[in-house]
Amino acid sequence: MYRLFGFVLLVGAVMPVSAQRLLTLDSCRAMALRNNKQMSISKVKQDMADNVRKSARTKYLPHVSAIGTYQYTSREISLLNDAQKERFPQLGTGLLTDMQTSLNQISATPDMKKLGVVMGAMGVDIDNLTAMTGEMLKGFGEKLNATGQAIVDALDTDTRNIFAGSVTLVQPVFMGGSIIALNKMADVGVDLMRNSSDVKRQQTLYTTDKIYWQVVSLKHKQKLAESYLDLVKKLSADVKMMIDEGVATKSDGLSVEVKVNEAEMTLTKVNDGLVLSKMLLCQTIGLPVNESITLADEDTENLVVVEMTPKLNVEMALENRPELRLLQNTMDLSRQTTNLLKAGNLPTVALTGGYAVTNPSLFNGFERKFRGLWNVGVLVRIPVWNWGDVMYKVRASKGATAIASLEYEEAREKIELQVNQNTFRVEEANKQLVMAQSNIARADENLRTANLGFKEGVITPTTVMEAQTAWLQAQSQKIDAEIDVKLSQVDLQKALGVLE
Repeated sequence: MYRLFGFVLLVGAVMPVSAQRLLTLDSCRAMALRNNKQMSISKVKQDMADNVRKSARTKYLPHVSAIGTYQYTSREISLLNDAQKERFPQLGTGLLTDMQTSLNQISATPDMKKLGVVMGAMGVDIDNLTAMTGEMLKGFGEKLNATGQAIVDALDTDTRNIFAGSVTLVQPVFMGGSIIALNKMADVGVDLMRNSSDVKRQQTLYTTDKIYWQVVSLKHKQKLAESYLDLVKKLSADVKMMIDEGVATKSDGLSVEVKVNEAEMTLTKVNDGLVLSKMLLCQTIGLPVNESITLADEDTENLVVVEMTPKLNVEMALENRPELRLLQNTMDLSRQTTNLLKAGNLPTVALTGGYAVTNPSLFNGFERKFRGLWNVGVLVRIPVWNWGDVMYKVRASKGATAIASLEYEEAREKIELQVNQNTFRVEEANKQLVMAQSNIARADENLRTANLGFKEGVITPTTVMEAQTAWLQAQSQKIDAEIDVKLSQVDLQKALGVLE
């Protein structure tokens, strides 16, 4: 039992509290691209631009729409007035009354009386004939009354409940070039979002590289500060021994102690800067800010070697820089906006067709049925006068195009200057690295000689401290020169648009 407990304690003592995550520059770049919120936004914007382009393509195709409606009104439409509605059902009765009056007047005349006597002599029953005629006229009057009522009923519209529906198709034929301009704008929009994503991608990589090499620089300076602190502490111990032996003064000891304190302060600053830089790197690549990380280049003795002078390649930069392509997209959008505005002064032609139904319907009198009809046609719109509205908008759009063109030319000049400056900076960084490397050998020899002379008692502690300070400066300059070479290369890659 005690052996098992001891084994567990031993394992716990050997294993680190938190495992160090080893990161290379490529892995940091990949993590930064995945974590960057602006890159995610760019992806969404690209999807939006693709959908806008698909929407613009539909403008070439016929569009079909359906409409349905119901309406209730408080009063109905009437084709007959109230007097007509009352008179039509009494047409037969009125006509019989008028005819009876006319017959009575005719029968009262002397001629009709004589005619009655003659027909009576011929054996014709006048009363029976009159009765039969009256019955016939009465039947005719009833039928006429029914016909009048049927007319009133037929003209009853009952339009208080109205149902209607239609299906309409519109096929653009000529829209003044607006559809073509709209589709070209959508294509440019897709390209613009892609170039914008490239800009953010390169900026993300550029920022990640800068922070990565800053951490590496601080890590190397941390090791340098620790080595320097060990040197001055050893010197301080030696000077104390010499003071005890009476071969050195207290002033020498105090001077060395000041250097020890300075070295400790420098190490503290470097440690704090390293912690903060690693926190910034973790935040950039999407790790918790307190994550324990180790960079692959932290323990590399020589970060870079002197490379050949880079070739000046302005044409590559002008071709690859996404910022320049963005400005080109802006010019193209402005030109297509001008074409879109010009379409406002041009005629438009479209084919139309559809089917409409109503209830009540009017195709067979007024019927409470759904009946409809087909229709086809041509729609032509010709602008006649708009007080120069379109002309002013076109002029303003052309002004925007001119501004975009000037900005494009200015950006070309600035990019050319950037490429020249960064090419020169790479050359200078390489030269400074060569000089820093040569200074290292001199500083090492100077420190070795000073230490040897100090041991022999022929060199004072002050001279040793001066040699140690020179050694520290030479080592620090070498680290700065190596990092400057790396950063200048990154700057040149970004200027050329090849930072991948």
